[in-house]
Amino acid sequence: MTTVTNNKVLSTEEIAARFSELASQEKWFEIQDELFADNVKSIDPPNSPYFGYAEGRANVRKKGETFVKMIEDFHGASTTAPIVAANHFAVGRKVDVTVQGHGRIQMNQIMLYEVKDGQIVSEQFFY
Repeated sequence: MTTVTNNKVLSTEEIAARFSELASQEKWFEIQDELFADNVKSIDPPNSPYFGYAEGRANVRKKGETFVKMIEDFHGASTTAPIVAANHFAVGRKVDVTVQGHGRIQMNQIMLYEVKDGQIVSEQFFY
């Protein structure tokens, strides 16, 4: 499913802008539903204490749902405006949550997205 508006495939800038709009409202699953390709890849750092790699929209969704279920308390979060370069965009994200089995964590990360044919085809987290 390609993200199309008025019979036009959305550019990386347009995808990044829509992503930013939804992220500012903490609508992460809506981002997946609306902007992710069916074959999207989600990559966490090697040896991450949280998650690793998932491929395919359903598996990436499950990865996110699993993390959300582990959150015992939400203390706050913020996401920067996107920086766009060619077919990639990046955002900074700060999250302060209490996670089952990990306690309270304050994560400061860079999230890198690749866009192809009007869809996000990969997300990679650096923390």
